[in-house]
Amino acid sequence: MTGTSERTGPLVGVRVVELAHIMAGPVCGLMLGDMGADVIKVEKIDGGDDTRRSIPPALEGESAAYMMMNRGKRGISLDLKSAAGKDVLRRLLADADILIENYRAGTMERLGLGYETLRKDFPALVYCSLSGFGRTGPYAERAGFDLVAQGMSGLMSVTGEGPGRPPMKCGPPVTDITAGILAAMGVLAAYTHRLKTGEGQAVDTSLFEAGIIQTYWQSAIAMATGTAPGPMGSAHPLNAPYEAFETADGWITIGAANQTNWLRLLTVLGAEDLAADPRFAQNRDRMANRLHLAAALAPHFRGASSQDWLARLEAGGVPAGPVLDVNAMHRDPQTLAREMVVQVDHSRAGRMATLGLPVKFSATPGRVHGPAPLLGEHSRAILRAAGYDEPAIDGLIAAGTVGETVA
Repeated sequence: MTGTSERTGPLVGVRVVELAHIMAGPVCGLMLGDMGADVIKVEKIDGGDDTRRSIPPALEGESAAYMMMNRGKRGISLDLKSAAGKDVLRRLLADADILIENYRAGTMERLGLGYETLRKDFPALVYCSLSGFGRTGPYAERAGFDLVAQGMSGLMSVTGEGPGRPPMKCGPPVTDITAGILAAMGVLAAYTHRLKTGEGQAVDTSLFEAGIIQTYWQSAIAMATGTAPGPMGSAHPLNAPYEAFETADGWITIGAANQTNWLRLLTVLGAEDLAADPRFAQNRDRMANRLHLAAALAPHFRGASSQDWLARLEAGGVPAGPVLDVNAMHRDPQTLAREMVVQVDHSRAGRMATLGLPVKFSATPGRVHGPAPLLGEHSRAILRAAGYDEPAIDGLIAAGTVGETVA
């Protein structure tokens, strides 16, 4: 993990400086890193990324959450409040293509590291900002968290068991993760522009917008009808039957979302008589009578095991799947075949599992390039590559400008 020669993927040769913490910014960095970019994670010298304290769980004292979000990156800790720390960062930016930051609005500007300042010396730099609500608009100054973004973006209003139940968020921090993916998409688009023109630019996305785009179907309904959709459990707002059903020993999902699959489902269930029921004749009828439809189908599924039904449904050509817990998902043969669980060797925690790269490339395959760094683990190597000699590095560490952890 000391140079681009060891990396693989379409972004080999691209250097990223990540001034990000917790989740949205680190997701952007890990996506770019898995695709081959050399990601230098810059952490505050006093304690580093706050996710280092998101414990339990921990492995050999290291936060499992931190190690998931930051695998494959090189780490340096800097005192960016000091002039010497800012000088080090500028030295790193001289060889960088992309900067990622997700500090509170105005923080980078107060440090003298805002986009308008840095672009004067680094006009080709792609400068990506992630925040709760974006860098413009009446909420630009607000702090942003996934829970708040899910609530304000409409996601919580359509998530849950049904009308009259308490609001419920999506289990994963979906706006954090989606914002990181949007940021990766944005910086790669800006980098493409730079390859054509030599010109860098600012890229700006937010958790709020990441939540909004998850409502494409629900927004289409609201814009067309004037009525805001509500929660529907596992059901779909536009197609039926498309939801989870209880079996004799668990739950399975059924995706009979078009007329062909609806009729196939009835054949598998031995319930061909339902095809003649006018309440269920076409998708519009099934949607209008969705609760009656679910009540008519549910007894069939309770009569056999999940495994039995999944075998029958697959043979009948009906899209279906089990409802797996996360451990079962990790063991699933398709997960393993797609290399979505891989092993890395961490400097302190040893051999450990992490999630893989969800995008595959035929000519330039990416991969997880290593574990997450200890706080300041690669400080010396990064400074050497930036042109500092050993006495200068020793001086920066002794002065408290740069932090170092020896593995």
